[in-house]
Amino acid sequence: MHLRVARHTNNLKEIENFYVHVLGFERLGGFQNHNNYDGVFIGKPDLDWHFEFTQSVTKVAHVFDEDDILVLYPDTIRKYNLLYMQIMDHNIEFI
Repeated sequence: MHLRVARHTNNLKEIENFYVHVLGFERLGGFQNHNNYDGVFIGKPDLDWHFEFTQSVTKVAHVFDEDDILVLYPDTIRKYNLLYMQIMDHNIEFI
């Protein structure tokens, strides 16, 4: 079984930067102007899932709250600490 988590965004470049440069995932592929959408696939090549983020001229109005989250669990405390430092180094605020 494969899993794809898809989300429309108004900030495709910012999302890609966060998942690739901060969280350490890879850009697996992408597309431009496919039915008026641009998109990017982000994950790891050896996993059977990936994120797909899309952007179009239609703006989205997501209302974020504490239930609107993705939860990622690092394997070890060392990986957790490295991830935490990456987030802090990029001045990302915790909600």
